[in-house]
Amino acid sequence: MATELRGVRSLEWDDWSDKLDLAFGEPPPTGAQRALRRECTEIDRSFGVWDDDECVATAGALSFRLTVPGGSAVPAAGVTMVSVQPTHRRHGLLRSMMRHQLADVRERGEALAVLTASEPAIYGRFGYGAAALDLRLTVDTTRLAAPEPPGVDGVRLRLVDPAAALADCERVYARLVPARPGMLARLPGWERMAVQDAPEERDGAGVLQCVVAEVDGEVRGYARYAVRPGWERGGPSGEVRVRHLDALDPVVYAALWRFLFGIDLTTSVSVRSRPVDDALPLLVADMRRCAMELRESLFVRPVEVGAALAARTYRTPVDVVLEVADPFCPWNAGRWRLTGDATGASCARTRDPAELALSVRELGSAYLGGFTLTALAAAGRVEELRPGALAAAASAFGSDVAPWLPHGF
Repeated sequence: MATELRGVRSLEWDDWSDKLDLAFGEPPPTGAQRALRRECTEIDRSFGVWDDDECVATAGALSFRLTVPGGSAVPAAGVTMVSVQPTHRRHGLLRSMMRHQLADVRERGEALAVLTASEPAIYGRFGYGAAALDLRLTVDTTRLAAPEPPGVDGVRLRLVDPAAALADCERVYARLVPARPGMLARLPGWERMAVQDAPEERDGAGVLQCVVAEVDGEVRGYARYAVRPGWERGGPSGEVRVRHLDALDPVVYAALWRFLFGIDLTTSVSVRSRPVDDALPLLVADMRRCAMELRESLFVRPVEVGAALAARTYRTPVDVVLEVADPFCPWNAGRWRLTGDATGASCARTRDPAELALSVRELGSAYLGGFTLTALAAAGRVEELRPGALAAAASAFGSDVAPWLPHGF
């Protein structure tokens, strides 16, 4: 099969984008959705495979900055828009695109690549490890009282137009980014993705709404949500579907949830993405009524092992030699000495004896502190070569707050 892997030309973008939607079974986007997607696409990082004049595979990347343990914002390639048409599967096109993309990421000087996966099993063979989890909750508000910690009555809540409130909400979000690993410093235009509200995507819910929380005239939190109405023989059974919720302090956070719990004609509140250490289950009397579910979200791949490990800090002092396997990006393979603590780190090639052996995939899973090296070793994916090295490294790689990806890309 004669195919050509190359970058997308500007005039080809519509067809390239349509082929992506076709591969995922998505309906054609509206004009506004298409325009925003085009605006947020980095054409110089978008490429695909062509069979004669037909685009048969797509891939792209976005130039994000990812918060890592210690609070630094590290340049990271956000891998996205990956598809292969069903007529061209099992011909090595995805592998070719992944190899091409990682070489480009390395050339651009980005130490990390990250993605969300529709089919997680695909990306492990390219070195991507699950690094953060989403907590999904469906709260039974007929059986649980709303959070009522001291101070919530001092928070003023206002319903506002979601688009009109974007600037205030974005300022809140930006202040939170450095505090939690896995969060992304958003590129211009991405804040508008958060208020896209196409009727065909509401799944029975009403229009998107936004409530902002103010203290002394300052917006310190917000929630975007929609209500899906429902009725049973015994009365209303509506559901409040929370899309985004951010707050700068615990009191504002609780005030927003109290508001959502109390919306008329509803009996439940659901949210699809919160960090695993979210406070909501601890704010209510019975966390079992929160119907919690975990799902992996962010996948991380060190593209330059030395630079990636040196870019974050470590919770406890660490001095360990890692034997890293990376058949897909062989420049990473070999022994690396990682030395660091809470103030900084260095990671360089060494000939010293290895103390832990693992693949780059496991490094990705442990990188943000979301999965411990101890757990990975229990799964047979990390080998301890010097007694005591595993426990010391696992403690160092930990994070005081759980990593979390607040939105897809």
